[in-house]
Amino acid sequence: MHEDHDDHANAGGDEDQGHVRSAADEDILATYYHSQKDRIFVRAIQGEYNLGEELKRLRSMPRVRKARELKFVDGPQAYSRHYIEPKDGITQTFHLHLEEWGPGGRSQKHGHVNEAAFYILDGAGYEIHDNIRYDWEAGDIAIVHNNCVHQHFNASESEPARALVIKTKPMYLFMNMLFQKTVEPRQTQAAPGGAGFRVREQEDNLNHPEEGY
Repeated sequence: MHEDHDDHANAGGDEDQGHVRSAADEDILATYYHSQKDRIFVRAIQGEYNLGEELKRLRSMPRVRKARELKFVDGPQAYSRHYIEPKDGITQTFHLHLEEWGPGGRSQKHGHVNEAAFYILDGAGYEIHDNIRYDWEAGDIAIVHNNCVHQHFNASESEPARALVIKTKPMYLFMNMLFQKTVEPRQTQAAPGGAGFRVREQEDNLNHPEEGY
């Protein structure tokens, strides 16, 4: 389902545009993952022509990462747990991360050249892509297409929502498709209904019911 929805595209936007961020807000924003000024998008590869040492290094890297050892960053409306990206020294062409939106939460509003796929693990919400709304719920896959300005919203004011995200941003940037921009940064205050929410750090096995089949 999708519909033109300019008012949703600006959900919360009027408040942001009319509100001058305080020094405290700016200090918080400076700590966010998406505000990093030294973020590594593509990992350097160097060495002798046959890259023997690089191959040896790659083969020594772990093939399983424990989610419980990785912590969420940002908040209080949108949280991210970055499972794998080029800076980790394992992959080069894709970025995999978990997103969690607190009750009533929304992500930053931004755009980039690469596509992205969001597998919705729980909750219900919607996307705004170039002023068009697309609703989703647990079990759906939301696709962010190339070159669109987009934002993700949790539709519930009482429950969180989660999505596993995979994108080939590093490969696009490696090919000098460099355009990307933040239109509205992540929020520094909890949404109404989200005060006191704590991101779900603990990983539970939700694949099978505890009582069995």
